[in-house]
Amino acid sequence: MDEIILLKLGELVLKGLNRRSFEDKLIGNARRRLKDLGQFRVYTKQSTMYVEPLEETCDMDGAWLAMSRLFGVVGLSRARACAKDKDALLACAKTYLDGRLRAAKTFKVESKRADKSFPMTSVELSRYVGGELDEAYPNLQVDVHHPELTVYLEVRDYAAYVHADPEPGAGGLPVGIGGRAVSLLSGGIDSPVASWMIAKRGIALELVHFFSYPYTSEQAKQKVLDLAKLLTPWCGHMVVHVVPFTAIQEELRRKCPEELFTVLMRRFMMRIAEQVAQRTGAGALVTGECLGQVASQTMEAMRATTAVCSLPILRPVVGMDKEEIVRIARKIGTFETSILPYEDCCTVFTPRHPRLRPVLGELECAEAALDVDGLVAAAVDGIERLRV
Repeated sequence: MDEIILLKLGELVLKGLNRRSFEDKLIGNARRRLKDLGQFRVYTKQSTMYVEPLEETCDMDGAWLAMSRLFGVVGLSRARACAKDKDALLACAKTYLDGRLRAAKTFKVESKRADKSFPMTSVELSRYVGGELDEAYPNLQVDVHHPELTVYLEVRDYAAYVHADPEPGAGGLPVGIGGRAVSLLSGGIDSPVASWMIAKRGIALELVHFFSYPYTSEQAKQKVLDLAKLLTPWCGHMVVHVVPFTAIQEELRRKCPEELFTVLMRRFMMRIAEQVAQRTGAGALVTGECLGQVASQTMEAMRATTAVCSLPILRPVVGMDKEEIVRIARKIGTFETSILPYEDCCTVFTPRHPRLRPVLGELECAEAALDVDGLVAAAVDGIERLRV
């Protein structure tokens, strides 16, 4: 039998009566990720999900990469299936793991006997296969505490499987199981990381980007679309709602105090994002705000922007420092794109001395000079929706 990918489920196994719905969502997400890579059978059994190729032409390397980015999976292994027999398991270990067995200096064997009709206990099976491998490979010594290589044997309902040390999975919960949210995506480092972190908790995303042409360039817009594409292997397909924001910023510059410009702009962003959420059935907004990082991210400024929304605002990076955020950005592949030198709308008409601790009443008084509802409605009507 050919290779198979074994996926170890994470906190899904703790979900009690709801567990089946979590597993169904995970299977559906996996099948969508695999559909362009060949015909695969995907199913769960005993807290493990199986990705089994049904054709010789299946792209196993592509499937492995896709499954390594699948939220809801904590570990994954490429395994070889064989008959449920001790000597078949031994032979499979020798052929499938020969290169790794020859390269290692210490090892151990761990067995799991999910099929209780198998005639040997897990300890007996490990002892038998481990002893034979120790004899067959003079370079190996048994080390049950800190082995360089662990050989795993699993005897399950359909077959037995041999694999080596599993690699960590993406963790979290299946995307979509927790509902939908609207994430504000700029061209910076923080907002893609925030989007990724919320998707990891099972939230499907709609992305909103505010575009201020001609003050920001088409390259800046493309940069954001590229960031969205980099998130799709983790978050699934998404729609980017590109909001025309120039008219609002020009109106703010004409009629409002300069030192309040940044916070007033953020309040408009939240109003528009909430309108998008209402149209798409989303239940929350997501931002990349990090406490104290810039003038618009003080506690007072955050309170002022939150005041215009009825939906909860999720801020997953709010307590992180920049090094932590950059580390995640590098891990998920967005960092190099985020640092490309194309400005976003937040840099347009930046005040020389922004108000760090704005007073809510003062902001509302400044907005009284504006047609807030009309500006929001015009921006929402002009949204360009792009699927990535």
